[in-house]
Amino acid sequence: MAYAEFLENRDAYTRLWEFYQEKRDRFLSLIAESRFEVIPCHGTYFQMLGYGAISDVPDIEFARQMITTEGVAAIPPSVFYSTGDDYKVLRFCFAKKDDTLMEAAERLCRI
Repeated sequence: MAYAEFLENRDAYTRLWEFYQEKRDRFLSLIAESRFEVIPCHGTYFQMLGYGAISDVPDIEFARQMITTEGVAAIPPSVFYSTGDDYKVLRFCFAKKDDTLMEAAERLCRI
């Protein structure tokens, strides 16, 4: 019943992409001055950022360092690869409150 009621409001799901695009664009504008490399992503609420210009440590280690030193969590994509390939990239979720995005961006720009 709840799902049927949700579907009655077409704007709730047909315009959801706009909500996430605004979030992504806001996040990207906030980290524009960082040393991270933006990797284009489509159809997701995750943004991939390259950190090869910042560090050469493996992505799992770099993600751990960011949590402990900056308080920003990211997902190391190598955990999804059966071979453990490491491309010096991290995955960040931008489906967050604006205050959270701003705080995370400030911290990322300090790295």
